[in-house]
Amino acid sequence: MLYAIISEDVSNSLERRLAARPDHLSRLETLRDEGRLVLVGPHPAIDSEDPGEAGFTGSLVVAEFANLKEAQAWADADPYMIAGVYARVTVKPFKKVMP
Repeated sequence: MLYAIISEDVSNSLERRLAARPDHLSRLETLRDEGRLVLVGPHPAIDSEDPGEAGFTGSLVVAEFANLKEAQAWADADPYMIAGVYARVTVKPFKKVMP
């Protein structure tokens, strides 16, 4: 089943994000390579694809996991979570309707 992992950053998270980004991307690439990743990306803090020093306010991952417990465990082990980038992470089932 698909799950949405909706993360909200702590204030001024950009430096922590940049430091943990290689490990964060590596885990996402694994999901992609396994054919389980639907979409992923950050939420810019301003209305711009490249927010620069404004940074980001959070992230969204939609991926396939066997169950909610597995999705939550994956989210809890995210390098951004470990590095203190995220203040809060919500994991919930997701039903893709379109496209």
